[in-house]
Amino acid sequence: MIIPPRFNGPPDSANGGYTAGMLATYVASPAGAVVTLRQPPPLATPLDVQTTDSMIEVYDGGRLIASAAPVAEPLVDTVPPVTWAAAMTAAESYRGFTTHPFPTCFVCGPERPPGDGLRLFPGRLSDGRTAAPWIVPDDVEPALMWAALDCPGGWASPIEDRPYVLGRMSARVDALPTAGDGCVVMGALAREEGRKAYVLSTVYAPDGAVLALAKATWIALPLSSI
Repeated sequence: MIIPPRFNGPPDSANGGYTAGMLATYVASPAGAVVTLRQPPPLATPLDVQTTDSMIEVYDGGRLIASAAPVAEPLVDTVPPVTWAAAMTAAESYRGFTTHPFPTCFVCGPERPPGDGLRLFPGRLSDGRTAAPWIVPDDVEPALMWAALDCPGGWASPIEDRPYVLGRMSARVDALPTAGDGCVVMGALAREEGRKAYVLSTVYAPDGAVLALAKATWIALPLSSI
């Protein structure tokens, strides 16, 4: 397994949601997969995928990078949607335009080259939810759906005040949208515990159908590392 350089989150490591989505393809479960990231996933590096009992593990040499397994409980919690127009309005106030820990992130980075990246800009609603309009790219596939679920949930946490990174993500992709569709991606903060933020996210089709949903744990970086 190799993660191409364009799928970065922080400048020198892969986007967590995309990495989790790549690993989830090895998990044969229609109920979804849970992926735990142990180390920053390296880019453009051959990674060794190993199966141990019901667990999938990815190694960079002797370093365990991530593990995946079928979800233990069905994913049922969705973030209520808003209209496309409301998502467009919310995106105008995306805080990442002015304060972004990783401004070249493949999913939500405003400094991506024109025409590259998912360009998901999740703006905060009055109730704390985030909403992002998403024009689906031509190369849409399950790992991109995991990526789309990633950052809108993360931006429901106080990420602009202190960098957070994805630690664990459970997701299920029910269907892929059509390239060119205008989807809405929602995020919400469920709770915070210390350095951990527990978030939800949902991708909605233009007709309002749920295409994919996730719950995730984001972890604030230690202040000493910032």
